[in-house]
Amino acid sequence: METKNLTKSPWWWVPTLYFAEGIPYFIVNNISVMMFTKMGVPNGAMSFFTTLLYFPWFLKGIWSPIVDVVKTKRWWIVTMQILMTAMLVMLTLTLPKPSDELIAAQGTPVGMFWFTLILFIVAAFASATHDIAADGYYMLAHSQSSQAAFIGIRSTFYRISSVFGQGILVFIAGLIERNTGNIPLSWQITLGVGAVTFFLVTLYHTFTLPRPAEDKPRVSSDSGSSTGKELLNSFKTFFTKPGCLLAIAFMLLYRLPEGFLIKMCQPFLVASTENFGGLGLGTDVVGIVYGTIGVLALLAGGILGGVFASKVGLKKALWPMAACMTLPCLTFVYLAVFLPTNLIVISVAIAIEQFGYGFGFTAYMLYMMFFSEGEFKTSHYAICTAFMALSMMLPGFVAGYIQEAIGYVNFFWMVMVCCIATICVTIFATKKVPADYGRK
Repeated sequence: METKNLTKSPWWWVPTLYFAEGIPYFIVNNISVMMFTKMGVPNGAMSFFTTLLYFPWFLKGIWSPIVDVVKTKRWWIVTMQILMTAMLVMLTLTLPKPSDELIAAQGTPVGMFWFTLILFIVAAFASATHDIAADGYYMLAHSQSSQAAFIGIRSTFYRISSVFGQGILVFIAGLIERNTGNIPLSWQITLGVGAVTFFLVTLYHTFTLPRPAEDKPRVSSDSGSSTGKELLNSFKTFFTKPGCLLAIAFMLLYRLPEGFLIKMCQPFLVASTENFGGLGLGTDVVGIVYGTIGVLALLAGGILGGVFASKVGLKKALWPMAACMTLPCLTFVYLAVFLPTNLIVISVAIAIEQFGYGFGFTAYMLYMMFFSEGEFKTSHYAICTAFMALSMMLPGFVAGYIQEAIGYVNFFWMVMVCCIATICVTIFATKKVPADYGRK
């Protein structure tokens, strides 16, 4: 039985594992934004509390050694999937039902959702832990050549989970809302669909995931003292690297416009035109336009960005990618000022913005890899990803409150002003990157 598992083709488990990795991430970080917005929670509170849900991914490097030391990666994967399934079921059963009047006035108190937020937080910690285990398991469960061959497959199925989470589930919620007029019911059923889907994947993995001989707890004879020393050294060497402050500034500010924009995109698309200056799109339409067309454009931008960077190198790619990271933000200024009703125009605008973000984000990832080079490459890259998470969290905490204070048009103009920060850090970063870095 065990031998059969060991020789099982990665096609049996790699696609489903990375599909499962994406579903809870997008439910916690994206579905929550749309759900709270449609439930009538004001943008300020919605933005602040949904940003808090991202904390586990910011902090996951702290407890990642536990996944190495306690139990197997397979055990962690299955256990976290069971826990996440339970959280999705509980979210479905306990979702509050604010009145139509509160929803219409965007006056639903976030306190009504305190238990929902707790369930989301538990799911977020389980999801972040699952990410750690899944990535470690991927490197243990098949050969290096097989790992390289399936790297594109895992990325593709993670993106498919993005379309499922941001597109299909949102479309389902919108369809139910359109047919019943009951917004709480629409999200309750949508979370139920997510819970059933994730339960089926979890059940499949319980019996299908291989049990590689290398997948075992890492036991240290020195009771962790050398591991702790190594961890301290990795932090020390990171913050004493030449150009560390510049690197931190780049990681925090390069995505500043997107950090503000990403929290207000979906609320703007569904907000009433008459009362709040939004586009007033149906939830199902947003599922198609933003969650499907937008995600596909994002994926295309990322693929082409990788091809472009490999041909010219990071140094030459930085400026075109910084431009693509900033200029497409103008599309939301256009949408807010002119409030078009043509879905083709809206879809093209969102596709342009998302493609630019996908293309420009490649430079950000390459820069983190460049700065992580050295003795503690893995640890330093993990620290960089923490700053990456922080770059999204800091603007996310205040984005909703700023939008409420100045309106959508002025908010999107403010996002354009933030592009100055991206330009400034790009100027200094370009001087530090070797001409041939990242070029094949």
